[in-house]
Amino acid sequence: MTNENTSESNAKPRRRPALRFRTAEDVKASRKKLGLNQGQFWSPLGVTQSGGSRYESGRNIPNAVQMLLHMKYGTEKQAQDLLSWLRSGKG
Repeated sequence: MTNENTSESNAKPRRRPALRFRTAEDVKASRKKLGLNQGQFWSPLGVTQSGGSRYESGRNIPNAVQMLLHMKYGTEKQAQDLLSWLRSGKG
């Protein structure tokens, strides 16, 4: 009898997927490409326009906000990879 979890537990630990929104320039370029103003872009993440403006001006973007950006504005595969990693308990 085969245990489905055996292959998962024997698998090499997965590394966190690379986040695509790490810098102010990354975020600003993506927002502009989508044609959104700061309020429209940041609101779905629970970030105020002024907070988003600070991130776009170079303030350090917290890891949790980077992950939310990745989930909302990354590709479907990027979002799924990050979600799988988080659910694995490594996040």
